[in-house]
Amino acid sequence: MKIVLCVAAAGILGLGIHGFLPRHTSPETDEAEEAEKVSPVGPSFNADSAWSYLSAQCEFGARTMNSSAHEQCLRWIVNRFKQYGCKVTEQNADLKGYDGTVLKSTNIIASVNPEATTRILLCAHWDSRPWADNDPDSANWHKPVMAANDAASGIGVMLELARIINNPKLNQNFPKNLGVDFVCFDAEDWGTPQWAESTANDGDTWALGAQYFSTHLPDGYEARYGILLDMVGGQGARFYQEQGSKQYAPEIVKKVWKAARQAGYGSFFPKEQGGYITDDHVPVNQNAQIPTIDIIPYYPDCEQSSFGPTWHTVSDDMSHIDKATLKAVGQTMIQVLYTEMNAK
Repeated sequence: MKIVLCVAAAGILGLGIHGFLPRHTSPETDEAEEAEKVSPVGPSFNADSAWSYLSAQCEFGARTMNSSAHEQCLRWIVNRFKQYGCKVTEQNADLKGYDGTVLKSTNIIASVNPEATTRILLCAHWDSRPWADNDPDSANWHKPVMAANDAASGIGVMLELARIINNPKLNQNFPKNLGVDFVCFDAEDWGTPQWAESTANDGDTWALGAQYFSTHLPDGYEARYGILLDMVGGQGARFYQEQGSKQYAPEIVKKVWKAARQAGYGSFFPKEQGGYITDDHVPVNQNAQIPTIDIIPYYPDCEQSSFGPTWHTVSDDMSHIDKATLKAVGQTMIQVLYTEMNAK
């Protein structure tokens, strides 16, 4: 993904630059939110299980586009979702990378309760960055990224959620009239590398799978809202409120951050503002008109990157994954879904 600074004058304008706007706290104070008690609902999210799904993806190697590891991991993800009772559709497309490379892309759509008309979209990308172009050692800039956090973590959380929801011993009677779609976007991380000679139309080179999905929705598809999980397993991660999310889907931002506090993980979701990010949620909002937010970390004091020290480096491996972060995000998603269930 790529960071875009924004200007809040007559809408959002972008400059192609890696970095966040200075953080600040919203001047609005919601006394009701401040007075909330921790009141979790739903089953327990198993971070050990989610961690094992991250590890399994990394065992294939870097899942870069058009590679054998990419194809092997595709089959593994599809089979896992099927094993957990989801109806799985593969959305195939030949997409063009920034350099003209034809990318054999597959978005994976795994649906719980596919006949339900009320649906929630959860999504993450599953491909690996081909180039560690933000590595502190320039000798690594053309090496692939293992992508344990960016983005095996989002897929791992979604697989664990699918396992829980479709397991009658765990799901606490998840209702048939509430559908969940786990969408695994491909070709997100083929965006123009920092060492490329030209960065023309740089923003359009990212999130290619999400761009395709958002303009080729399944017939009649609608979702109440969407939540993108991006880099949700890193050590020391905190999830600030991304500006594009607040622009497109402010009520969903409030819903999710409230759920985090109710589940007991408010410290991972500070009520402070991060930057505006070009990520998979942008085309879903702009093209599919599904209000979708981005749960993505912000490291305000990290010199290497505001995304954290391992972002787009060869160090994005399993040794830098924290189960506590996976638990915080996964349990928050449980809180969101089961609160939605109880509101029906």
